[in-house]
Amino acid sequence: MTFIKLYEESFRKNFDFPAMADYGSGETFTYEDVAKEIAKLHILFKECKINPGDKISVIGKNSSRWCIAHLATVTYGAVIVPILHDFNANDVQHIINHSESVLLFAADAIWETLTEEEIPCVKGIISLSDFRLLFQREGESIGKTRAGLDEKFAAKYPNGFGPEDISYSDQSDDELVVLNYTSGTTGFSKGVMISGRNLSGNMTFAHNYICLKRGDRMLSFLPLAHTYGAAFDFLYALTEGVETTFLGKTPAPKILLKAFEEVQPEVVISVPLIFEKIYKNMIIPLLNKRPIHWALSLPLLDTQIYTKIRKKLIHALGGKVRQVIVGGAPFNSEVEDFFLKIKFPISVGYGMTECAPLISFSPYAGFIPHSCGKVLECMEARIDSEDPENITGEIQVRGQNVMAGYYKNEAATKEMFTEDGWLKTGDLGTLDKNNNLFIRGRSKSMILGPSGQNIYPEEIEAKLNNLPFVMESLVVEKNRRLIALVYPDYGAVDESGLSHDDLALVMEENKAALNKAVASYEKIAEIQLFPNEFEKTPKKSIKRYLYN
Repeated sequence: MTFIKLYEESFRKNFDFPAMADYGSGETFTYEDVAKEIAKLHILFKECKINPGDKISVIGKNSSRWCIAHLATVTYGAVIVPILHDFNANDVQHIINHSESVLLFAADAIWETLTEEEIPCVKGIISLSDFRLLFQREGESIGKTRAGLDEKFAAKYPNGFGPEDISYSDQSDDELVVLNYTSGTTGFSKGVMISGRNLSGNMTFAHNYICLKRGDRMLSFLPLAHTYGAAFDFLYALTEGVETTFLGKTPAPKILLKAFEEVQPEVVISVPLIFEKIYKNMIIPLLNKRPIHWALSLPLLDTQIYTKIRKKLIHALGGKVRQVIVGGAPFNSEVEDFFLKIKFPISVGYGMTECAPLISFSPYAGFIPHSCGKVLECMEARIDSEDPENITGEIQVRGQNVMAGYYKNEAATKEMFTEDGWLKTGDLGTLDKNNNLFIRGRSKSMILGPSGQNIYPEEIEAKLNNLPFVMESLVVEKNRRLIALVYPDYGAVDESGLSHDDLALVMEENKAALNKAVASYEKIAEIQLFPNEFEKTPKKSIKRYLYN
């Protein structure tokens, strides 16, 4: 079955079941509602002379209508261009023009920042709040068609709209479905060409190993314009009859925990930062309480305490969670070790936009600590190293999930692949005999030590981030010295009553503690306090290139 036909089958099968909800708004959509909205948009596309293969952009925060616009586009046979809502207006306009998008679905607030004259290829702009027309080019009839859409829908389906009326594009899985513009740590945005076959590989794997079922619930808080959140919170969930609630706002801890309590998801898709904050803000203070700290030294009591902590965490996530999947960025090893010690059902996956996105993953029961799971059955991986199990090298992959290339950028595409056709991930790691992947860091962030040693700043940062009053850190090389830029946890500093001078002393103590825990060539010469949070990608990875 092709990728697009998965939705034809699912909407027919789950017609009466809840499909989507927007958190806090009270608005919900059944699979029937979604199918009707898609059918109406298909009429609009046809009347407005939008053809299969045309590009349609969508930009806005996570919402049901964002997903409906996406699905209507791909099931029509057009190509969706998801744009991250926190791109600036110039970047948004560049992506629309570069992709040659003929239609734009946009949040009202974002539309107000755009200049229609700067996107001449666009026939019209449609609001993501209610699908009303925001703008149309002179000579277009989108507004007239939109105003009469209900009547046209009723005329097309005079006996009512039922499951048998759902019929989507018959295009091959080799055709382009998504044009996803990356926002990476290197600062360059390229249009990744993702086919139906790429997405089918991810859907098949998720069906076999994530194992959502009809009636399950998901809470979507990762940006849907990124392939990780889109693939599993949205695209996969809708093939299984799952109801997804879209948070639609910044996932601050208080908001997120309240949403977990209300939605009660069975599976949670997350980036590491969320669970690192839970560990730092909820668990460490608990473990540092004197009675708990004492009890953990006793063999029988520690098991009971860890069981209680695990139950408390599951309750905080709504009480029904079966599996937590972390990906999109490196996971702090100390945090991972603790969650696995208490038998919390968490595992780590690995992927990239160019693989739509999954490369490796293992469910909790088979997960190897500190790995990124096992390479998918539809994928192959190799390490550019003479000893892939023990000597770090670049991770290179090939298989069903690998993109066709970068849109209108042959030079970047050629640079991304080896001469024998393997995709160069830019990540460094090892691969064991059972095909479990272990990542050390990014090849572009690796620092060469004074005697030729490979220094992975991410590993030093992971240790530093667990020390007192450190919110986040970045290790860089300056004048052949390793410097740690630290954004302090100012909330904790204020609560403790520390002065600025006291904080500087604490950082000196942190430096001494860190340097005892790392190799001699990894020692930090200086910690410099940074006044603001580091700028990040939507996956919450620090944009390292801005600070080198």
